[in-house]
Amino acid sequence: MPPSASRPIVALCLAAGVAGGCKKEGAGGVKIGATLPLTGAEARVGAFYKEGYDYAFEQQNKKGGVKVGDKTAPVTLILLDDTSTQATAVGLADRLINSDKVDFLLGTYASHLVEAQSAVAEQNGIPYVNGGGGASQIYSKKYKWLFGLLAPVELLADAIMRWVDTQQKAGKLGKQLKVGLLWENTAHGKDFRKGVTDFAQKNTGAYRVLVDESFELNGKDFSALLGKVKAANVDLFLADAHLADYITMQRQYVTAGMCHKVLSYGARGSEKQAAEALGQKNVDYVLSSVWWSSQLADKNPLAKEFVDGFKARYNHLPEWYQAMGYETARALFVAIEQAGSLDREAVRQKLMAMKIPSILPGGELSFPAEFGQQSHAPFVVQQNQPDGSSPIVYPDSVATGKGVAPNPNCGK
Repeated sequence: MPPSASRPIVALCLAAGVAGGCKKEGAGGVKIGATLPLTGAEARVGAFYKEGYDYAFEQQNKKGGVKVGDKTAPVTLILLDDTSTQATAVGLADRLINSDKVDFLLGTYASHLVEAQSAVAEQNGIPYVNGGGGASQIYSKKYKWLFGLLAPVELLADAIMRWVDTQQKAGKLGKQLKVGLLWENTAHGKDFRKGVTDFAQKNTGAYRVLVDESFELNGKDFSALLGKVKAANVDLFLADAHLADYITMQRQYVTAGMCHKVLSYGARGSEKQAAEALGQKNVDYVLSSVWWSSQLADKNPLAKEFVDGFKARYNHLPEWYQAMGYETARALFVAIEQAGSLDREAVRQKLMAMKIPSILPGGELSFPAEFGQQSHAPFVVQQNQPDGSSPIVYPDSVATGKGVAPNPNCGK
């Protein structure tokens, strides 16, 4: 592809330990640093976030860059591979700030990496805008320089429970529902557990959590935990898991002949990789609660512009990962232009006060101070259907299809 203004200005290091740093394309302008897990355990999702970042920088540079006062300056992304490890993420954040002299930082992906990096940004007084850390404990520290686009995982779980509650109140699921709850032993999993148990406690006449168990990441055998769920004869099976654990657990769930009125793996469910690994019929009617869906383009002009442009550029629809990467970069660009300056404090003030139209559910982005500057945008709940689609079923304002309850497969 010939050089053009539409190409991103990017410096990319795939090997974090390479001596001599990265070769930069372009010079001058606004230097923005970031790391992503491009290798290691989170490499698959790291590549998705890179697509989001790259697309955002391409689009901004098509306009000449960001307007800083009465001048327009190109935006340069210096992107390093943090290899999915905390120590590397921390070391590279320090390098970006103090050696590469970046003006601002965008965040990495995965809550434990974001939490570690955010401390470096705080120590150095540099805005750190991330779309890859949703654990509420990251924001409980009330850091000044940290801004997060991922709403808390408690709200993810709460959205699932609210959809379930609409079905229960419609008389489709019975009067008192027994819940089997499994959650990964991470900040993400603990937040999911809290979202489910808090909802159940507020609605004690309708829900009882009978199984409440944690598991470690990258498990190979979940049969003992699934056995507890089976023995408890629960109505709802709700698990919080990364994609690999979802696939492993659901394969063992199907092999054990289990079926529940409602089945969810938190944010997991609609991924093509799961249907390919498990077979479509084995992921039918799984609920997922996510930060964003390309189906929001039906009712949000900004989301439609993003989805259409991204698809034309990459020949596939964006998932929530790419969308959050894109919107994270866009939020920083807007703050720089609103500040009219590269002064870090001025940009921080604009991020604090931000309230702009957004591709996110709800159509607005802000960083409320009462939540440690973590977005509280709503979630969308999707449900896999036998035809391979996964329509949004909740909330009604953005729904693209009707949910099904109870799971029809359980009567077969």
